[in-house]
Amino acid sequence: MADEARTTQCCIAGGGPAGMMLGLLLARAGVDVTVLEKHPDFLRDFRGDTIHPSTLELMHELGWLEELLALPHQKSPKLRFQNGSHDVVVADFSHLPTHARYIAFMPQWDLLDFLARKASAYPGFHLRRRAEVTDVLREKGCVTGVRAKTPEGVLEVRASLVVAADGRTSAVRQRAGFEVEALGAPMDVLWFRVARKATDPVDPMGRFEQGQIFILINRGDEWQCGRVIAKGSFDALREAGLSCFREDVARVAPFLADRTHEIRGWDDVKLLTVRVDRLRTWYQPGLLCIGDAAHAMSPVGGVGINLAVQDAVAAANLLAGPLLARHVTPRDLRRVQERREWPTRLTQRAQVLIQNRVLSPALRRPAPSRRLPLPLWLVQHAPVLRRIPARLVGMGLRPEHIRTPVAGASP
Repeated sequence: MADEARTTQCCIAGGGPAGMMLGLLLARAGVDVTVLEKHPDFLRDFRGDTIHPSTLELMHELGWLEELLALPHQKSPKLRFQNGSHDVVVADFSHLPTHARYIAFMPQWDLLDFLARKASAYPGFHLRRRAEVTDVLREKGCVTGVRAKTPEGVLEVRASLVVAADGRTSAVRQRAGFEVEALGAPMDVLWFRVARKATDPVDPMGRFEQGQIFILINRGDEWQCGRVIAKGSFDALREAGLSCFREDVARVAPFLADRTHEIRGWDDVKLLTVRVDRLRTWYQPGLLCIGDAAHAMSPVGGVGINLAVQDAVAAANLLAGPLLARHVTPRDLRRVQERREWPTRLTQRAQVLIQNRVLSPALRRPAPSRRLPLPLWLVQHAPVLRRIPARLVGMGLRPEHIRTPVAGASP
């Protein structure tokens, strides 16, 4: 039995980029929306902190780009990879048809706080923190709401539509019994931080060296570092000892050699278990999955947030009208999947190809190689090709635009 019950038009499980963007756009259109976020705030370590040109363009369309960019961030107009003595620009965003031709590196909690603040201006937006969705409610084969655990007890939210935006370990999709298609991933990622000096490089980069792959992201006064490892090899690294881990960092990124002592223990190293999967069907009557709940992405290209936000915009564009009419059908939900499934599948196909043809062989190569992997060799010798990964990473396939109306605005 519920200790508290409420009714809303749309209940969104998860206050990440997809959930917050969808909640904002629906509330802006006049829909009553309740977002359930299981944490008390948005402060989570090592979340995806990239805001892609496509998302920045959406902020421009909403009239909020300058305000967002007033928050602390780092701009990266290029992405680089280093392989031995080779320094290769793999993506150049300066040619994109957008107002912001760069990736902005901003703590995700700042972005989410920004979206929450903007959404709270609309009377139909309700953000409930410390509310962890644990089950879905059904009547006559249709999802009619969710049950959530809160500090005050059990909360039941009844809604015309439930949207699962609660990430790759989605409790909603698990409880709803969706069929998941796993695509596999040969790697995991270890995240950690070290201080950054003014004399360090500026652009984010990847570094291939002697069977090791490191990712370095400029966060202003620190580097957010990721070490790509073969899947399941973390225990062996721990057994080899922290000193060996520090030596590996210094070997691959020599300019960090004087700062590896900042990795004080294994508690400073966070394991991201990589998975690439997708739902065969994203919806059931009364329920829709978007973002990682519908398709967990590889960290290759850092496009997971981009896909999640694009899903949210497409869902808002297609569902605001039916929600306002209080009649959302499975056909309406199918249109969202049809709109977003094609770019998702192609993006995942490209990620799996890079994982299997570039990253996995690099992890198995213990000796230094003077030869660049073919994709890096191509972009090094034909700079015009840098526009292709820039477009795929920066804009994605089938970028979305704001089509939802503003409640009360003149047509």
